[in-house]
Amino acid sequence: MKAYEVMLIINPSLDDDGREALLSKVRGVITAAGGVVDSEDAWGKRKLAYEIAGLSEADYHVLMFHADAATVAELDRVLKITDPVVRFKIIRRDDLD
Repeated sequence: MKAYEVMLIINPSLDDDGREALLSKVRGVITAAGGVVDSEDAWGKRKLAYEIAGLSEADYHVLMFHADAATVAELDRVLKITDPVVRFKIIRRDDLD
């Protein structure tokens, strides 16, 4: 399994329960196929450099995990169709392998 990092930019109007449900969904996609979530870091609300879908700020969350390529592809698919996720970026971390 390779090391990855995913940064989620989440709609700030999502309440705490909704945010936790979203993060549980992401954790579930990663762990369902045998992946491991190594760490999570909530950055909180930050001002965006430019407006995205009418939003000027968003809630940032970063997860570090180990998974195989099929799991990353599934995570990418799920995040694309999840409405509260404004943007996301999945990066392979060769330095953590």
